[in-house]
Amino acid sequence: MKVRKSSVIIGTLTLVATLALSTAAAVEQEAPPRAEAAKVKLTEVAQAENPTAGVAGPADTVWIAERAGKIRVMDEQGLGEPVLDISDETTVDGERGLLGLAFDYGAQHLYISFTDLKGTSTIDEFAMEDGRIKEDTRRTVLTQEQPYSNHNGGDIAFGPDGMLYIAFGDGGSGGDPHGNGQNLDTLLGKLLRIDPSKGDPYAIPEGNPFAGDPKARDEIWSYGLRNPWRFSFDEAKGDLLIGDVGQSAREEIDWAPASSYGGENYGWSQMEGTLPFREGQEPANHVPPVFEYDHTPTRCSVTGGYVYRGEAVPGLRGSYVFSDYCEGDIRALTMKNGQVTKETNLGVNGGEIVAFAQGGDRELYALALGGSVYRLDAA
Repeated sequence: MKVRKSSVIIGTLTLVATLALSTAAAVEQEAPPRAEAAKVKLTEVAQAENPTAGVAGPADTVWIAERAGKIRVMDEQGLGEPVLDISDETTVDGERGLLGLAFDYGAQHLYISFTDLKGTSTIDEFAMEDGRIKEDTRRTVLTQEQPYSNHNGGDIAFGPDGMLYIAFGDGGSGGDPHGNGQNLDTLLGKLLRIDPSKGDPYAIPEGNPFAGDPKARDEIWSYGLRNPWRFSFDEAKGDLLIGDVGQSAREEIDWAPASSYGGENYGWSQMEGTLPFREGQEPANHVPPVFEYDHTPTRCSVTGGYVYRGEAVPGLRGSYVFSDYCEGDIRALTMKNGQVTKETNLGVNGGEIVAFAQGGDRELYALALGGSVYRLDAA
């Protein structure tokens, strides 16, 4: 994703035109991926206690977050002892716990996303030194009160522009009772973009689409999200993909090209995917999902993943890999010209897959809440 140099709020026509023009340019840079040619197996590489998130760390390691509040480092020898333990500060009722990890570029700082004992979503920062956490440097970057114990979101990641992106759900319960998804005066139901390297405790980056709007929060990058359970940036192109959990009918994957200036409205809670959810008209600036699927007896909660850019499974390269928490099958999407042309079931099932992690070598790991950490390998 490019560094933004515009603070213009994207209106309906501008947004649609930007998406249409940039989509074709971005996708045509590479040949269509060949998910159908991929032969994949899951190799269990570690066992953790309710893993919820993973991120590439220093020296070819993968750092794994456990829901109760511990972080462990995985290397060639396996999963080590906790390098951070905040289990006395977290609550795991509902959908809460330690939910996200992110390193800034150069791994100078580690950021964690968790719900504290009161259920408040909290983003904390630690300085790093020689690959180790300096616990005495801890500071709180951002907090958000949560009215309910579900739909807290909690995923965090640094974009290609060096900014920290934060995903919060709509606050919970069911059906977005407070209308947070479409309300620009709250951080709930949003993807945020902040600069924690500046300001106190952070700065609003240049180019945030609603900065300066008295009726909106400056931190907002995009909105209309129900529970964005895992988002990622394509390592090669910078495109943004969000797995947004649906209500009772549809699961969706939202997409924005690297050239986006933000401001996308993904529709919730007026829309659930491409289906109307509330009475009234579809928002004029609604950006429909790039992919959606119906609930089935086994599929009911999308787990967003990554565009595969590794070397182990050549036939998978360029495909977006994701899963469904209820089903556990790992699937891949083939995209061309900003449209999904094929959904492929890769024929492997990891159980209750709650997250994916991308290693420093761009290989992918699938994390099952039951404890297994799998690596995707060629069959």
